[in-house]
Amino acid sequence: MVKPGREAELELAPRFRAPDYRGSGKLQDFAALITGADSGIGRAVAVLFAREGADVAVAYHSSSDDARETQRCVEAEGRRCLLLQGDVKDSAWCEQAVEQTVREFGRLDVLVNNAAFQEHASDLADIDDRRLQETLDTNIGGYVRMARAALPHLKRGASIINTGSVTGLEGSARLLDYAATKGAIHAFTKSLASNLLQRGVRVNAVAPGPVWTPLNPADSPAGKVAEFGSHTEMMRPAQPEELSPAYVFLAAPACAGYITGIVLPVTGSVGAI
Repeated sequence: MVKPGREAELELAPRFRAPDYRGSGKLQDFAALITGADSGIGRAVAVLFAREGADVAVAYHSSSDDARETQRCVEAEGRRCLLLQGDVKDSAWCEQAVEQTVREFGRLDVLVNNAAFQEHASDLADIDDRRLQETLDTNIGGYVRMARAALPHLKRGASIINTGSVTGLEGSARLLDYAATKGAIHAFTKSLASNLLQRGVRVNAVAPGPVWTPLNPADSPAGKVAEFGSHTEMMRPAQPEELSPAYVFLAAPACAGYITGIVLPVTGSVGAI
């Protein structure tokens, strides 16, 4: 599978619908913009946000078929969905994506920074400058650009949720550059939370452990994919639908109105921090 990976190509489809999750209007009439929402965690978050009453803008890079499936699922929850194709490495596109969302929905209440580039490397020498720039510019640069574009539209009670990673907490021998950006995302989350306290905009992060999404098997051999997630204490990877409720919790003022600047680990293991 070629990066960033297509969910439609996964033989064992990720579970994202969360059939046992019942919405209760925690995000009623909110407008959310989610990057990397065509598949994986982003798609699962889009579905639950819609189930909680939010309209959702789905930002994605290249997997148009996956993005349309996310749109279909959001609309099946009775909410509006806007598709935004582009690259978070492009400042102008980030600003345009935010403007389109506000124009379509009339407001912006939640930004979820989730788009990411990940590629394994067994040796630091394998990470040349081009690869390094791609990882840094997508993973941390993209988060900064999207937050910067969104901030003029975020009112008191709004929030930003960043997708971090257990690799940013523990490191990863084969994801050196990726883990470094996830650690940077955690620091950015806490720093921006402090910066925006007086404006009443909360900033938090979710740090997933291994999750069955297209991002992970896209550059791994079959043997490694078969073992994916087995090192956790639960001895399996999470499904996207096991991550998405954490994003609802952090987005909903009724749940997390007194929470900002945290990195919430959802890792399948004890003592993640």
